[in-house]
Amino acid sequence: MTPDQKFARYVKISLAGFIFLFAYFVIADMYFPVTPQARVFHPVIQVTPQVSGRVNDVLVNNNQAVNQGDTLFLIEPTAFELAVEQAQLAYADTQLQNQRLDSSVKAIEAQLAAANAKLHEQALLFERSESLLKQRSISEQEYETISANFQSSKANVAAVESQLTEAKLARGQVGNENLALRHAQNLLAQAKLNLSYSQVSADVDGKVANLQVNRGTYANKGQPMLAIVANKADLVADFREKSLTHFKLKSVAKVTFDALPGQVFEGVISSFEAGVSDGQINANGLLSSTESSNRWVRDAQRQRIHIELKQPQLLSQLPSGARATVQLLPESTLGQWCASAQIRLISLLHFIY
Repeated sequence: MTPDQKFARYVKISLAGFIFLFAYFVIADMYFPVTPQARVFHPVIQVTPQVSGRVNDVLVNNNQAVNQGDTLFLIEPTAFELAVEQAQLAYADTQLQNQRLDSSVKAIEAQLAAANAKLHEQALLFERSESLLKQRSISEQEYETISANFQSSKANVAAVESQLTEAKLARGQVGNENLALRHAQNLLAQAKLNLSYSQVSADVDGKVANLQVNRGTYANKGQPMLAIVANKADLVADFREKSLTHFKLKSVAKVTFDALPGQVFEGVISSFEAGVSDGQINANGLLSSTESSNRWVRDAQRQRIHIELKQPQLLSQLPSGARATVQLLPESTLGQWCASAQIRLISLLHFIY
């Protein structure tokens, strides 16, 4: 074989190889796609004090594992303890005030009973005076005096009844439904709640991160002091839109992590995200803006999916932001074999890069 013939054969083999690889990548991207754009995300919870005060003690260190309910740091409780005591005094004063009002109500009720008795007496005198006046046994002046006393007794009863109504309104309902008592109970509960907030605790299981608290630091209400990286984690992967055409929920996926080279883990698609930030239109009062690009072939849009591993505890062991490569498996046997070989090769390459 001449050198020209050998060169021609090498060119043909190279062209055939290029065509094969090109066809393979086109088919693979459609039927068993793979993406290196995958990460592990842990929810990060900002720990924010709900009251202000000087920090008395810090009970944790950076990167320390904590459980939900563990105390992280303590805020000087004296002011809140005094507020609780003040609220307790106000509650006791309200109870005493209600007792005073009860006594006032009873006293007015006694006055009303006396006024009613007086009215009854004056009513009887008035009835007798009417009979005596008809018989001319009393003078009209005496009759008018008795009548005036009777009307005065009725007015006195009405006045005492009005006082009793006002006293009962001031007293309110009897028992725990009393408004003044409920208000005092509410203030006491709020004071106790603020006192409990002086102990800042973890809301989730996880690890302490970015601890910015030292003994003597002044904690401001609503200002984050540290973060907790939750043990719970989520694996997300970004694929080109066309690559997900043939996949649905519970489709099989294989995953390899940069931190665990040579290992491949199985999972399934747990959910598809509803959209991306580029698809969000903000109602900001401005006119809409159009997309402009001088490129003939624009970048492909990616869609995010969530992967659920068959070993979910593995994600909690990886740090937030850990990189991964996700391979989706088709239903065909040949496609599954090719996809498995592809992800296995990538996992081995992680030993190198």
